[in-house]
Amino acid sequence: MMRWFPKARQLFVYALFIPAVLFIAYIGPSLVRFLEGLIPMDKCPLLPGQTLRHGESVDNSLDLWSRNDVQTCTYWGAPVMWDGMFDPKVYDSVHREKGTSVALTVFAVGRYLDAYLLEFLRSAEQHFMPGLPVTYYVFTDSPERVSEVLLGPNRGVEVLRVQKHHRWQDVSMMRMKSITETIDRLIRHRHQYVFCLDVDQVFMDRFGSEALGDSVALLHAFFYHRPKVLYTYDTNPKSAAYMETGDFYYHAAVFGGSWQSVRNLTEGCYRGIVEDKRNQVEALWQDESHLNKYLWLHKPSKVLSPEYCWARGIGYRSDIQVTRLIWAEKNYGMLRYPA
Repeated sequence: MMRWFPKARQLFVYALFIPAVLFIAYIGPSLVRFLEGLIPMDKCPLLPGQTLRHGESVDNSLDLWSRNDVQTCTYWGAPVMWDGMFDPKVYDSVHREKGTSVALTVFAVGRYLDAYLLEFLRSAEQHFMPGLPVTYYVFTDSPERVSEVLLGPNRGVEVLRVQKHHRWQDVSMMRMKSITETIDRLIRHRHQYVFCLDVDQVFMDRFGSEALGDSVALLHAFFYHRPKVLYTYDTNPKSAAYMETGDFYYHAAVFGGSWQSVRNLTEGCYRGIVEDKRNQVEALWQDESHLNKYLWLHKPSKVLSPEYCWARGIGYRSDIQVTRLIWAEKNYGMLRYPA
């Protein structure tokens, strides 16, 4: 019997060790994200009374000091938009008076069309640029499968056919070319502003005219509290997206601005993608890596906080007081295989 005691003790240790490992693996990512949220952000370098150097004239109505828990402007004088800084009625009034019209581009290719497009458009009708004329430009490889959506006054949908690619990475990268061509052919003649969004998202609250600007970028929800050393820029010197450092880590799921600025961005990113293909390399995060490189060289005039594209999996953050757009649940194993 004594000879079985060491084996029984060993089995007992294993019985405790395995659940402990599984528990740590389960809570580890959540704990890391919680601790990241405790890292303070930089602060707006402007002093009370100083004005922004970039942004729309209406951005001078922003209360940059209403939020002392977050960074409300950049070192180059562009606003970072957070809840509590602006009066929506002021922005809406200014843009209605200007006759502002907005284009929204979205790609729904393969199984992404059936999984996400309808809810994306329905939620956009409730929350995207309320009170302003909007046209949704839906790029898809299956125009016949795009469902009709009940639209409000001065809102429309245009469905544009795009080539079907075998790899989802190519779909992601080639959208830059498609957006550039559509701005040249249609958007520049109809709209002052363009927003480009991923389809696997749902609008939850106001995503309004306060987000408009000449060049608009979005803080990535997973990176905005992290030290810069942890930003996942492309560090391959052979890639046109190569970066050693940057200002922020921007999310390619949302970007926008005047049609001129968006065209310059998408054309610049596409040139980088073509150069990489010629050199037989691919940027780490495809078009997002090229977007970060472009916005490092050409500073945005407005930055959106992660309220404008939040991921529920991050968990609670005290500085996120409203979620305007959220990532939808994803099953990449199913979605990223061409239908």
